[in-house]
Amino acid sequence: MQIGLIGLGKMGNNMRTRLRNAGIEVTGYDRNPAVTDVPDLAALAAALPAPRIVWVMVPAGEITDGVIHDLADVLDEGDLIIDGGNSKWTEDFKHSEYLVPKGIEFMDAGVSGGVWGLENGYGLMVGGTAENVERAMPIFDALRPEGPREEGFVHVGEVGAGHYAKMVHNGIEYGIMQAYAEGYELLDTKKDIIKDVTGTFKAWQRGTVVRSWLLDLLVRALEADPEFHDIQGYVQDSGEGRWTLEEAIENAVPMPAISAAIFARFVSRQEDSPSMKAVAALRNQFGGHAVKELD
Repeated sequence: MQIGLIGLGKMGNNMRTRLRNAGIEVTGYDRNPAVTDVPDLAALAAALPAPRIVWVMVPAGEITDGVIHDLADVLDEGDLIIDGGNSKWTEDFKHSEYLVPKGIEFMDAGVSGGVWGLENGYGLMVGGTAENVERAMPIFDALRPEGPREEGFVHVGEVGAGHYAKMVHNGIEYGIMQAYAEGYELLDTKKDIIKDVTGTFKAWQRGTVVRSWLLDLLVRALEADPEFHDIQGYVQDSGEGRWTLEEAIENAVPMPAISAAIFARFVSRQEDSPSMKAVAALRNQFGGHAVKELD
């Protein structure tokens, strides 16, 4: 089997290697000449046997839009495009509808696994028709973790469902990470009692109800830098958490843990919070409470 892969960054390059290791022939394209297999999308299309399958692994938004539109100009009726990036699920409808007049099939795939996917495999959540899922199944089987298919792959539903599931997955991820982080801060603060913060987290890796891969990664980070001296407490968000909250509001689903995790990231980007300044000023006004003045 042969596939085209567009976007050979951290994940895309590792996916190309994992696919090749599984016997899938991969022709990759990237704007970086150091990693690309072909010079342009026309050459990519020419290198693939029809009907073609092309996996798009580029940043969500305008870049994905541009790639899909450019692909539509070089692909033929019956070819299949799989968007494996972190596109918002509503964008999948737009992309699918754009390709319908050209007879090009479309699927969306939520992909989880990060830079560890090459070794461990990728969790896959896909949206599309059953026929297209079956057609691409050798690719999914090569990318997913070893073991039962249902423990690393799911056909969630029609187009858009894969990215919707990945959006919720990432929202949950935000909440879990924030809970670990808050636990870390409390343990690290109570040094008169807690003598081994790293060891405490490490002891939770087996047998406890909070064990997880994210916990394993936290232990790995703590062992490298127990006090996080080399890391600034500034945390970005890539969009999926916000989209999860938007959907929660739209559907009246309470999400206190995930919303708190998102807002905590916003706080991390403020050197001196304007809202907390306002709270301090109000306490001073109504109760004469002391404020801490700037140096």
